[in-house]
Amino acid sequence: MIDVTDRHCRYFHRLLAPRARLYSEMTTTGALIFGDQRRHLQFNDQEHPVALQLGGSEPHDLAQCARIGQHWGYDEINLNCGCPSERVQKGAFGACLMREPELVRDCFNAMQDAVSIPVTIKHRLGLDGTTDYGFVRDFVGLLYEAGCRVFIVHARHAILGGLSPKENREVPPLRYDQAAQLKAEFPDAVIVLNGGLQTVAQSQEALASFDGVMLGRAAWHQPEVLAHLSVALGHRQCEPHLDDVVNEMADYAASQVQQGVPLRVVAKVLLGLGQGRRGARLWRRMLSDQTLLRDNDARLINQAWQQTTPTSAS
Repeated sequence: MIDVTDRHCRYFHRLLAPRARLYSEMTTTGALIFGDQRRHLQFNDQEHPVALQLGGSEPHDLAQCARIGQHWGYDEINLNCGCPSERVQKGAFGACLMREPELVRDCFNAMQDAVSIPVTIKHRLGLDGTTDYGFVRDFVGLLYEAGCRVFIVHARHAILGGLSPKENREVPPLRYDQAAQLKAEFPDAVIVLNGGLQTVAQSQEALASFDGVMLGRAAWHQPEVLAHLSVALGHRQCEPHLDDVVNEMADYAASQVQQGVPLRVVAKVLLGLGQGRRGARLWRRMLSDQTLLRDNDARLINQAWQQTTPTSAS
């Protein structure tokens, strides 16, 4: 979710899901150590609980960044061992870290020793031709012995040679059965299922076997699923009225513009809202129109929403 789940996106998602745990986009250790920490780490108080997801492979650097994340107020530090992008592979982290479980253990130990907040691991089931369950069982087992108790399992293998990141989210088959085996073998670990979950029904079915579910692209493309799921899980009594959500986001955008944030940066997180409403295509077109966005007038959000109306089905 690099360049997707920024603080503006997370603020929006929190309006829809009051109790979901939100995760940052993956941030590399180099970006935090040598870059603009405020740009990467600033977040809104409303986001709690919020986790900082790190990308890296050097235990010392990861420990330093974990301390930085805790200092900024994050509630959890997550090490990404599942991202298959070429950019990540060139940095020798992300999914390719699963080839070196002992290094991942050392990274986990260094981070856990550095902070008092939980350190968690996000990973795939395997790499390339390694499809045997024993691979992921041993990977998780080594980290479990080191003290890790939360694993976010993307229930696909990663194919690092020949598939794009998008294809890696679609081509390797989902193996929920292997993820469920992990829960059976490590019953006191928190196993969160990720991958392929699009609907409330799918999520509820998964929660019968797992301790949690992580929604990624579904929350970006159809953010209202977060509100639907929050009601289904009893996290809120009723869904927020979308008019109210839009008004809150327009006010938020106006405050961000006053701080120097271009309107387009906030507007892009709203593009998936209102799927199925009449005028949704015009809503997306107006919030993507660079000529309209150039004025940095947050009232554009309300004006665009006024072009939409609920359908009888909604």
